[in-house]
Amino acid sequence: MTVIEYVLSRLRSLGITDIFGVPGDFAFPINDAIVESKETRWIGCCNELNAAYAADGYARIKGFGAVCTTYGVGELSAINAVAGAYAEHVPIFHLVGAPNMSTQSARALMHHTLGNGEYDLFHRMSQPVVCASAIITPQNVACETERLIGEAAYHRRPVYMAFPADYANEPVLSEAQPDSGRRSHPEHVKAAADAITEAIEKARSACFLPGNLLGRLRLQGVMTAVIDASGVPFATMFRDKSVLDEQDPNYVGMYVGKLLNEEVREFVEGCDLVIEVGTLLTDFNSGAFTAKLDPEKTVNIAHHWTQVGGKIYASVEIGDILKALTPRLRKREWKKLGVSTLGEPEGKGGDPITAAALYPRWEKFLRENDILIAETGTVSMGMGFARMPVGAVFHNQSLWASIGWATPAAFGAAVAAGERRVVLITGDGAHQFTVQEVGQFGDYKLRPIIFVLNNSGYLIERLLCKDPAIAYNDIAPWRYAELPRALGCDGWFTARATTCGELDQALENAGQSSAGAYVEVVTDAYAAPPFALKLHESFRRIYK
Repeated sequence: MTVIEYVLSRLRSLGITDIFGVPGDFAFPINDAIVESKETRWIGCCNELNAAYAADGYARIKGFGAVCTTYGVGELSAINAVAGAYAEHVPIFHLVGAPNMSTQSARALMHHTLGNGEYDLFHRMSQPVVCASAIITPQNVACETERLIGEAAYHRRPVYMAFPADYANEPVLSEAQPDSGRRSHPEHVKAAADAITEAIEKARSACFLPGNLLGRLRLQGVMTAVIDASGVPFATMFRDKSVLDEQDPNYVGMYVGKLLNEEVREFVEGCDLVIEVGTLLTDFNSGAFTAKLDPEKTVNIAHHWTQVGGKIYASVEIGDILKALTPRLRKREWKKLGVSTLGEPEGKGGDPITAAALYPRWEKFLRENDILIAETGTVSMGMGFARMPVGAVFHNQSLWASIGWATPAAFGAAVAAGERRVVLITGDGAHQFTVQEVGQFGDYKLRPIIFVLNNSGYLIERLLCKDPAIAYNDIAPWRYAELPRALGCDGWFTARATTCGELDQALENAGQSSAGAYVEVVTDAYAAPPFALKLHESFRRIYK
């Protein structure tokens, strides 16, 4: 087995059967091995940034993803997406094809370099946005691959693997060391579980705030078992939406501080005990830092430690503490709330499409087990408050917040999703960043349903800046509904909706399409959902 064959075999063991990328001469040995493999599929993308975004979307569905780029220009094109995966706890393997070792040793002035003979420069540049990295050789491939797999699994973040071109096809000259793994301290787990159980027993009212880290770690079932065992209700914050099923009878709604859902805010902040599980109080999660959780009443179950009553229990893995809690808990009746939806949509016939007309219609369009990819910006802020059907999940990128992420991420998710329906909702400004990847849906015979909100520019920026009408918030006026045909998506349903009646018909046809569907939805430039408007008010105060 060669070096690259060994690595591909180990990635397949993680469920990575598709690798996204753009070919390049230094990466040809990796590219060839993937294409020649009978068990791993090469998924070509339009550029390296899109490929890494696609690997991100794939990893959200399958647990892990991989992207392959060439040295220098290729890996730097991907680095923004890799950084986003780091921020969002998405484990992807970045495979980089590097110049051969004789070239590097001679400090030759090769293309894709800065012409200074420094061949470790780009490796060093990647290190802040990955949790581990290695230059792979025949002598270290087995042990380093196991180490990097362990780091990616433990931290749920990207890793970097560089393959000098002359090493990739050399035979493996090492053996893997047994992975002892990283485990919790049993006594610390017991002490933390006892402390949390006691706190729950004493509380008259309580609430869980489960975070999206549970989804990255595939711990949704474990968390649901804790909730079922205790009966304690749960709310979610914006970044964590749909990490647990929103049709669960214990779900009480979205908590975003003072910005929206005042009844949910009063409930959560009024509880005797709030238990955070793998979540972060980021600006979007906390409703622009308007969430007020009393530290004296808050338990924090983090990735690798737990805090109860001001005491930190180190070496406590989140999965272990949740599993320890379930048999300890006594089911009780707790105060709960009814979960609201976006309500009935406004408008009909020739009425213009407003935010109040649009987002409730999109909510009603969703089906059980859908995968909804919502672009960073106003569309995710509108759909963040739609109640998801049974088994449906909502993905966005609210911490890194790189616009353009959603279109290629939806492509990656669709590659991973099998028969599940993938729905992409993106704004026109973000779509223009990465629109080329729509052609890849058609090339791979995938059947997404894509909605492009055409509001003539960067609405989220209009809401944040001093002068909403300033020129830099405008974009080129594209004919979006004509793009799928130009990009090779034959047989797709396409439509342009400018009225509520046209939108209703487009939604019906898109839902029945046997191929992909692409709908351009035209609104006023300032048609924003309530959460975006509230954030506008709060951030304008922050930025002053």
